[in-house]
This record gives sequence, structure tokens and C-alpha cells, in this order.
Amino acid sequence: MSVKRISILGATGSVGQSTLDLVAREPEKYDVIALTAYRDVDGLAKTARMHNAKIAVIGDASLAAELADTLSGSGIETAAGPEAICEAAAMDADFVMASIVGAAGVRPVMAAIEAGITVGLANKESLVSAGSLMLDAARKKGVTILPVDSEHNAIFQCFDHDRPDGIESIILTASGGPFRTWTRDEMRDVTPERAVQHPNWSMGAKISIDSATLMNKGLELIEARYLFDLPPDKCRIVVHPQSVIHSLVEYRDGSVLAQLGAPDMRIPIAHTLAWPNRMDTPCERLNLAEIARLDFEDPDPVRFPAIALARAAMEAGGARPAILNAANEEAVAAFLAKRIGFLEIATIVADVLDRYAPDAPHSIDDVFAIDAEARTQAQQQMDRISA
Repeated sequence: MSVKRISILGATGSVGQSTLDLVAREPEKYDVIALTAYRDVDGLAKTARMHNAKIAVIGDASLAAELADTLSGSGIETAAGPEAICEAAAMDADFVMASIVGAAGVRPVMAAIEAGITVGLANKESLVSAGSLMLDAARKKGVTILPVDSEHNAIFQCFDHDRPDGIESIILTASGGPFRTWTRDEMRDVTPERAVQHPNWSMGAKISIDSATLMNKGLELIEARYLFDLPPDKCRIVVHPQSVIHSLVEYRDGSVLAQLGAPDMRIPIAHTLAWPNRMDTPCERLNLAEIARLDFEDPDPVRFPAIALARAAMEAGGARPAILNAANEEAVAAFLAKRIGFLEIATIVADVLDRYAPDAPHSIDDVFAIDAEARTQAQQQMDRISA
């Protein structure tokens, strides 16, 4: 039996921990090479010891000594800083789970691709900000990118990769988030504590807020357009509150294929971890008779303008998706810090998109220059709001 060598970027987050939960159930099949985290020294050290990692890397360079002290005597190598995370991503492995949240994951994902390693992509911002550049690099290196987000993983499983001309459209499902039935007036006074309470999924704070605004679905729409190389008008969204159908692929003959499962991230993670095979998971099995009904509705662009912003960015291409992502990250962070209101997240993103129109990026450095300026513009807009 061959052993799969794996590295996990963002090992202390929800996707990283779910991945390691599956690895721990069949430890004889996996050799953990590198684990990374941004600031959670204790969580990273504990996880590295538990899974006998070769190296543990902390993103915040100021925590290098603390990590080294915590893992002293373990035999586990340590390193720190953004470059060290990129080096960990490129270490000799068969599979890299890329689950760093936000644009911070872009360079490590590219490092893994340049090293020729199969990537399990749970960092949608990589393709949103640098989709063309990243996919060009993957093609040149012959690298397979396996989507981990439940929606993209569902499409991947239903997509006829050998005969894509038979596909009419892809349909991403959205739960609608915690405020699916709320009016804009009701959403005006939403607190961060309330907004992170997703009705179906357990996720980190940033992704939970994106799900509440439906920006998460907009970002996923852009990611899907790149992953499956389809024109924007063939990428659609439907709200499905039960989160049982994770996405669908519609074919030219009228057939529609869907992937169903419990709302548990270990299911799509397991698909990528074991690919091209399958593995056992402890996840709940569907009881369709118990579920009884599945509901669907169109997203409301008036109450949730983030989807329209994302679609416009997707259709325009160039630098627009990177600007959208950067401005949104800044606005979400400000909302979580209670600097701005919930409804102001989309307002700030729209303002930055209106004000900033650079040329399309031609390199990862260009992407980060665009990202930095979009963040500056977002901060300036938030300063105007709070003045």
C-alpha cells in the first residue's frame, strides 16, 4: 500500500482540522509533511505533535521563537514567516490542502503548483484574485487542482471533463445564509455575533460573514468560472435552504446531475484527499424520507447586492475580481471589529470598484499591487463613513 505524503496550509482552521480528522482515521495511509498556521502557536504545535509532522510553520515571523520553544525536543522542524509558508507548500509531497483564508493564500498555492504538487483548493481567493495566472501555471506544470469547497467539489463530481461541449450550465447552490428571509431594515442592525451563526455549516468568522452577505456565493461564482472554463452566462446560482444538494450540472439534452450529501465539509475533503479513489468518512448519511422536501428560490439582488457585484466583476474580468476580493476582505474585517455596519460591507466594495480601475494583472506581483491599492481605497472609504 502506497503512503500519500500531504501538507496542510492553514492546519488549525476548520478545513485543516477536518482534513486531519480524516487522516487520523487511517494514519497508515498518510505521511504528514508540513503544517502551517498564521498565529495559533499552541494549536499548530499540538497538531504537529499529534500527526508527527516533519515541519511546522507559523506565518507571523514574530512568533518564530515561541513556536521553536513549544516544539523543543519533539524532533519537528520549525520555521516562520510568509516565505517559509511558501517553502512549506513546495516541499516534496503528493498533495497540498490549501486552506489559508483570503488573499494570503495566493502565493503558497502558486508555490505548490510551481512545485508540481496536486492541490486541494479550499482557498477560493486564489482563483478569484489570480485565476488566469494560476490556471496557466497549473497547465504548464501538469498539476491537478481539486476543488474542496462543497459547491465546486459537487460540480467536479458531476462534470463530464472529457466532453465539456455537452454542458449547458453549472448551478451553484446557496443556503441563503442566516438572513435569507430578513428585510434590509432588519439587517441594518445585525451584529457580528449574530452574523457568524450560519444555519447549516460550521465555518470560520470571515467565511461566515461572506455567507451572510452572499458574497461567498459571488466569490464561488468567479472561482467556478475559472475552474470549469465556462463563460459567465453559463454560471448560475440558486438558493437551496436545506444545503442537501451542493451544486448541479445541466446538460444540453436537458439532463441535470446533482451531488447530494450532509452539510459536512469532511465529505468534499475526503473526495479530494483520496482522489481518484474514495474513502470512508464518519459523516451522517442522507435519509431522504426524513428530509422530505427540498426548496429552491432565486437569490434576491436587492437585499443581497454582493452577488450582482461579483457577477459584474466576473463578466468584466481583468483586475475586477481581485479588487472585489480585497475590498471585501477589508470591509468584513471592519465589520467584525464593529467599525462599520453589516449593510455597509457591500457599499464599500461597490465604491472601491467604482473608483479604482487598473489594468489587468500580468504577474502575481501585479495581483498583489492591485490587492494593496484596493485595500487602501477600502480603508479610505471606511474612514469617510466613520468621520
